[in-house]
Amino acid sequence: MSTLAGKTILMSGGSRGIGLAIALRAARDGANIALMAKTDSPHPKLEGTVHSAAAEIDAAGGHALPIVGDVRNDDDITEAVLKTQGEFGGIDIVINNASVIDLSRSLELAAKKYDLMQDVNVRGTFMLSRAAVPILKDAPNPHILSLSPPLNLSPRWLGAHTGYTMAKYGMTMATLGFAAEFAADGIAANTLWPETTIATAAVQFALGGDRMMKVSRTPEVYADAAYEVLIKPAREYTGQTLIVEDVLRDAGVTDLSGYAAVPGTPDSELFPDIFL
Repeated sequence: MSTLAGKTILMSGGSRGIGLAIALRAARDGANIALMAKTDSPHPKLEGTVHSAAAEIDAAGGHALPIVGDVRNDDDITEAVLKTQGEFGGIDIVINNASVIDLSRSLELAAKKYDLMQDVNVRGTFMLSRAAVPILKDAPNPHILSLSPPLNLSPRWLGAHTGYTMAKYGMTMATLGFAAEFAADGIAANTLWPETTIATAAVQFALGGDRMMKVSRTPEVYADAAYEVLIKPAREYTGQTLIVEDVLRDAGVTDLSGYAAVPGTPDSELFPDIFL
């Protein structure tokens, strides 16, 4: 049975929500987790800092390295990669978790917000992954995992929130590009996206309040699926746009009811996520 024991993960973001859930699942195996996040002090509306996340990771059995940094800043990226390598001796996994969401229609989307989504989601994914590639090449089972959707060119999604759609699809295209470019080096690069909305503070804050939380699954569904991806043989399992629930079903998890944010909510009442 493969585990993430002794593996080193470099994650963008991760001070709360899905990223933290993925980190805690890896921590239970004793993984090393470097979190590069800009939340040094608490956000007024969202719980969690890179320091509180590191404490949770350590408590769960992992080894945390909190790095206050911004994935938009190339010097911060270089420093995060070097610090992670220096602290743990290498990097096995990069998780592109940092992401900005704004579902505004094109005429309402602020130019600054458009730029922020492009910078964090697309450029951040590209630059962080690229910076780690020379070190990933030396890992026995290297993985890049981006939390982004399959490329669905239906007008329903292309036209719904064009600025955000481009930013999320850009993450996926960068990841699929790395899968092709570094296949010979044995580096896996995949994306992972859920069938349903996920109950996180960011979703509650940005999308739908308590009503949305009630029809969502917990971040643990994402974390358990990410875990299954990251223990797969990198040379054989790459270049895929994966769906959380499919990954779990392939791993033999047939009953997903335990992941309902409100226990007992039937699957049929859960709110489908966007892009599928």
